[in-house]
This record gives sequence, structure tokens and C-alpha cells, in this order.
Amino acid sequence: MIDEPFGDEPSQIAERNLRVIEALLFASADPLSADEIASYLSEGADVAALLGRLGERFQGHGVELVRRGDRWAFRTAEDLSFLLRREQTETRQLSRAALETLAIIAYHQPATRAEVEEVRGVASGGGTFDVLMQTGWVRMRGRRRTPGRPVTYGTTEAFLDHFGLESLGDLPGLDELKGSGLLSSRLPPAFQVPLPFDGPLRDDEDPLDPDDRGDDEAAP
Repeated sequence: MIDEPFGDEPSQIAERNLRVIEALLFASADPLSADEIASYLSEGADVAALLGRLGERFQGHGVELVRRGDRWAFRTAEDLSFLLRREQTETRQLSRAALETLAIIAYHQPATRAEVEEVRGVASGGGTFDVLMQTGWVRMRGRRRTPGRPVTYGTTEAFLDHFGLESLGDLPGLDELKGSGLLSSRLPPAFQVPLPFDGPLRDDEDPLDPDDRGDDEAAP
């Protein structure tokens, strides 16, 4: 917490807290959680309410307050994002295998390498998972409680931020995937897009060991 250098009226304190949040989010390269923001505010500050007010203040501006999972950031307004695309440089082009693996993890998480390979129909090299983790879009969640204790993978908040998603629930659904041509319009009637899970470890997952490097099988 920080001391109040001026004013002790509730309205003055709230306004100062809003300015602090605004400065933090503009200065941060990555989205910030409510807990990270709270450590810079006055004692007892209602971070959720302050974020709501700040979001309203920036509605319709060139930058807007957005939520990425449990974190918050300022991002270019969606209707203006085309202006900045030409200024962006893609430092790494993902291979088709990496893109397919990323999509499968996003929709099927938590997923093991074997489960990803089953969906793709081909083996996935360890390098593909390494590349996705280097981008910061995929993380190791835990280990499946099955023989060999394979690592389970899931997406990160950086994945949500890069693709402009507030949560995994914003991933394209069946109708959107059909409309974009990514799925055939002649799918079986019972076909359903998987529902991803990004909560804490499930009952069939164990925590990772502190020195876990993500080997396919745990050491005996």
C-alpha cells in the first residue's frame, strides 16, 4: 500500500487510485491481476469497482480497458487495430504442426501430448511443444494420473491477450468455425466443439514437481 500525498476525501482518494491504475496499466508490457494492482492503491480500495469505472472512462477511446483471463490491460480499440497491424513484426512464424497443436490444446485442455497426437492423427515432436511454450502461449499444467504420468498442457493468459480473448469461452464456436471455412458445413449432426477447461488442476491431474522439465514420463 502507498501513503496518500494529498487529499483525504473519498472522491479524491478514488480519483487518485484511478490515476494509479491507469499509469500502471499503460506502463506494464503485460496484463496485470487485481492483486498486483491492489498493492499500489490505498488500503481497502475496491479494485473491481475502480476497474469498472476506468473501463467506462475509456469506452470509445483509441485504447480501451480489456480483460484477459484474470488480468487487465489497455489495448488498441478493436475498430482501430488495422492501423497497427502494418507496424507489427512477427518474430516467429509458427509451422502448421505448431498451429494445429496450439488449436487442439486450446479446445481440449488439459491435454497430454498423446491426446494431441490422437486428435491430429500424426506424432507431434517435442520441439513443437517447446516452440509453443517459448512463445508463452502454452504451459505445463500438471501430470495425468495415468501410467507414465504424462504432462498435461493448457494455454496461458498471454494466449488470451495475443488473440484478443477475455476467456476461453470466447473461442470461436461451431457456427463461427463453419462460417470461417475452418470446419465443413457437412459435419455429423452430433458433432460438438470441445469445451476447454482452464481452472485449477482437475481430479485426474497431479501438480508438477518443482524441477519438472516436461518429460513425457515422470522419473521412476
